[in-house]
Amino acid sequence: MGRTLVTGGAGFIGSNLVDALLERGHDVRVLDNFSTGDRRNLMHVAGAIEIVEGDMRSFERAITAVRGCDLVLHQGALPSVPRSVRDPLTSNDTNATGTLNILLAAREMGVQRVVYASSSSCYGLTPGDVKREDMPVAPLSPYGVSKFSGEAYCRSFTEVYGLETVALRYFNVFGPRQNPVSEYAAVIPNFIAAALLGERATIYGDGEQARDFTYIDNVIAANLAAATAPGIAGEVFNIACGRRSTINELVAAIGDIAGTEIRTRYAPARPGEVRTSQADVTKAREWLGYEPRIDLREGLARTFEYFTHDRSLLPAIDERRRWVAQLT
Repeated sequence: MGRTLVTGGAGFIGSNLVDALLERGHDVRVLDNFSTGDRRNLMHVAGAIEIVEGDMRSFERAITAVRGCDLVLHQGALPSVPRSVRDPLTSNDTNATGTLNILLAAREMGVQRVVYASSSSCYGLTPGDVKREDMPVAPLSPYGVSKFSGEAYCRSFTEVYGLETVALRYFNVFGPRQNPVSEYAAVIPNFIAAALLGERATIYGDGEQARDFTYIDNVIAANLAAATAPGIAGEVFNIACGRRSTINELVAAIGDIAGTEIRTRYAPARPGEVRTSQADVTKAREWLGYEPRIDLREGLARTFEYFTHDRSLLPAIDERRRWVAQLT
């Protein structure tokens, strides 16, 4: 395998993917505009990778990043359902138009395969608690719509131009390097930060909404498999553990790992969020050899260990402490 481009390579998932590629001897280039990605996530590999700083909403920047690459692992996106509800235009520009630019650049530059980071948000209001790839999708949030638009473009470029594309629908990924500070921080780093700082954890809705939480190592393994598996061009795969847990169960499990009872407060449910999300991962098992080897409990323990002991995270925790103080 020649050079691999990781879009969004300074982000949570992207930077973990960069590490895995380097461990396997890949020549790695990163495209990131550092709007949500963190430069600190790449400091330890700065001398081993090439960084193209820029926005994939620029076709010219996309061409610069893709040129000379055989494989693109397209993780770049503007995440968060609540953010997309507040600002659907920017989510669409980044996730849909940005993906179109990457695909156009990949076609022009002769890339062999693009692996696209899609989302379980594509399912939205699809009936049934367990989601399969052959179900019709009904995205609810603007974020889900924008991610499904990227999927549709991938399929189009495979059918029309012969560019090999593979879409991976991630279900609630968590793990080291996930941002605990942002207003849009995901639920697991938010709860861990609450445990470490003795804060109350905010639960939106009644806490009985359920998700298929997926540890980062499982997602990395899926990307590596999708990069080389034969006969999968144009396909879509659920990437998850195939089990669901409620938010109330999650906060209790994190408290148990932390050795404390996390105090909670309940707030109104947020618009655009679905009630239950769980994946059927049969297709990924059969086509990719995918196996979710790290379950929720082990993943939570590893993530808590990271947040507790990785000193590079201390500035973010301190920032969060000041942020919380301003709110109270």
